[in-house]
Amino acid sequence: MVAETTPDELREKLADDDELAVVDIRDPSSYTSGHIPGSENLPAATLGPEVFDREWPAEVVVSCYVGKSSKQVASVLDSNVDADVSSLRGGFDAWDGAVEDGTESEGEADLGPTSPF
Repeated sequence: MVAETTPDELREKLADDDELAVVDIRDPSSYTSGHIPGSENLPAATLGPEVFDREWPAEVVVSCYVGKSSKQVASVLDSNVDADVSSLRGGFDAWDGAVEDGTESEGEADLGPTSPF
């Protein structure tokens, strides 16, 4: 079972931790409408070997709409990357911190073959 990170815990980690990535697996239009500052948009369908093989920070928190899909993706990432991976409890809907809009993420580039998620 994959660990969960609460919105409060994530807010604290974002303020204190340079070795943290937030991966937002929602569709690009939802991400563009609003996302956690500094998060990277990696829709679940884009996750595959090229994403798994890249360099990851020490900790990764996966966010989706309400926390259900992020648990599945976090489990897959946890099995394929060398990082502590967790799911954001309640997803973006539960996030009550700062929100950015637009496409500041680098994660919208072509990431290779799609996965079966």
